[in-house]
Amino acid sequence: MAKVDTSSSRPYHIVIFGASGFTGQFVVEEVARIVSEGPNGTLKWAVAGRSRQKLDKVLEQAAGALGKSELRTAVEIIVADVGEPDSLAAMCKQAVIVLNCVGPYRFWGEPVVKACVENSAHCIDICGEPQFLESMQLNYNSQAADKGVYIVGACGFDSIPADMGVLYTREQFKGTLTAVESFLTASTGPEGGSINDGTWKSAIYGFADSGKLRSLRKKFGHKPLPVVGSKIKRRSALFYSNEVQQYAVPFMGADPSVVKRSQRFLLEEHQETPVQYGAYAGVGGVANIAKMLFAGMMFWFLVKFDFGRNLLIKFPEFFSFGFFSKDGPTRKQMEGSSFQFAFYGEGYTEGQDPSQGRPNAKIRTLVQGPEAGYVATPIAMVQAAITILNEPTALPKKGGVYTPGAAFSRTTLVERLNKHGIHSMSFLCLVFKHIVRNLVSRESALMNGFRNSSFVNRNVQYSSNPAVLLDLFLRNVQQHYLPEIDKAVLAACKK
Repeated sequence: MAKVDTSSSRPYHIVIFGASGFTGQFVVEEVARIVSEGPNGTLKWAVAGRSRQKLDKVLEQAAGALGKSELRTAVEIIVADVGEPDSLAAMCKQAVIVLNCVGPYRFWGEPVVKACVENSAHCIDICGEPQFLESMQLNYNSQAADKGVYIVGACGFDSIPADMGVLYTREQFKGTLTAVESFLTASTGPEGGSINDGTWKSAIYGFADSGKLRSLRKKFGHKPLPVVGSKIKRRSALFYSNEVQQYAVPFMGADPSVVKRSQRFLLEEHQETPVQYGAYAGVGGVANIAKMLFAGMMFWFLVKFDFGRNLLIKFPEFFSFGFFSKDGPTRKQMEGSSFQFAFYGEGYTEGQDPSQGRPNAKIRTLVQGPEAGYVATPIAMVQAAITILNEPTALPKKGGVYTPGAAFSRTTLVERLNKHGIHSMSFLCLVFKHIVRNLVSRESALMNGFRNSSFVNRNVQYSSNPAVLLDLFLRNVQQHYLPEIDKAVLAACKK
C-alpha cells in the first residue's frame, strides 16, 4: 500500500515542481482550489523551482486570480534545480507526492524520477512523450516497486481522458468489450486558442527520435497482446469521419501507447480481456486540411536536421499556423475552449462467446471537458494526486512505474474528475442487434421508409431477408445517422 502520511520530516502532501512554468502556474491555482479535498479535509503543499523570485510571483498571481491573499505567505517555497541532484533530493524528502511540471521530459524528467524513487516520494507528471514514459518504466519500475513508490506518468490531457475513458467504456459495457476507437475534437471561442511551445518542442524531439522508441520497445520483450473478437481495422492517414462529421487523422500523441500499456497491465495482473484501441483526432474541413498538409510537409522535412529543428523551435507560430506560440493561450482563450472525446466500442454481450462470430453489441461514450492544455490538464494531474492521497488501498499492491489506467483502475478517479468538470457519460448505452431487430419488426413502416430514403445505398439490391435488412440498417444508419439511431434504440429500450 502506498505511504501517504506526512510527518515532521516529510511535511507536505504535495510539492509542485516547476511551479513557475507555463503549465505549472495553473497547477498551483488548481491545488489552491481543492485544499479541502486532502486527507481529513486538509492539504499541506509547497511550490518548488529554480527561482524563488519567480515562485513568489506565481503565488502572488494565484492569490489575485483566486481571491486568496493568504497564498502569498502560507505556501512554502523550495528552491530546487534538475541540474543539482542534492536540491532534488532535499525537495523529494519533504514531499509525499511530487507533481513534476518540468518539460520537455526527455531532457529534464529522469533526474526527478530518480530523486523521487531514491527518496521515497511518489511522482506524477503530465508527460505526453512515449519514449520518456516507457524508458522510465524500463529503468525504474523494479526500484520503485522495492521502495513502495508510485511513479504515474501521462496524468494530464495526455493521457487521462483517453486511458480512463477506455476503462469507463468497458465498465459501462455489459459483456466483453473488445475494441474501442476514440475521436478527439476541440473547440475554441471567439478569442481563438493556442498551445504553449513547450508541447511543440516535445513533439519536435519526439519525432526526431522515433527510431530510438522502436528499439526501446524491443527491450521489454513483450509478446503481442491477444486479439479478442474482430481485429480492429486501421483507418487511413486522412479520412472523413462520420463519427465526428469532419476530416480526421490518427492521433499522434501518447494516448495509443499509454492505453496499450494499461491494457497489458490489466491482462497480466487482473486477467482482464485486453481492449484493442485506435485513436483519431478531428481536423475540420478542407481549408484546415490544406494548412495541415503544408505544415506537416515542412515539419517532416525540417525535423530530420539540426538546423531544421532549430528553425521549428525558434518560429513555432509560423510553422504551425499559429496553433503553437511562445506565449501560449490567454485566460480568455482558455475560458472559451473545450474538448470532447467520443468513444465507439464493440464487443459481446454477457453469455456470448467472443471466439464465435462477430461482435453483437456496441457502445458509445463521451468524455468532455474544458480547455485541454491548461485547464483540464491541471485538474487531471491534481485529482490523480488527491486519489493517491485518499485511496492508497485501491492502488496496485506494489509500487512501480504505472500508466493512469494501471494505477487508478480500481479507484474513484473518474468520479472525482466528473465533479471537477471532466465529464464521462454513457451517451448510447448499448446497441443490441436483437433490440434493433425487434424495433424493425414492430415498425415495418419505418423500415419501408429506410428502403426508400437516403439511409440506404441506392446501389444495393433490396431484400426481404431480415438479416440482410438488419445489416444494411446498422451499417448505413450507424455511419450516417447516429443521432437518429440513438433516439430509436433508446425508445426501444424504454419499451
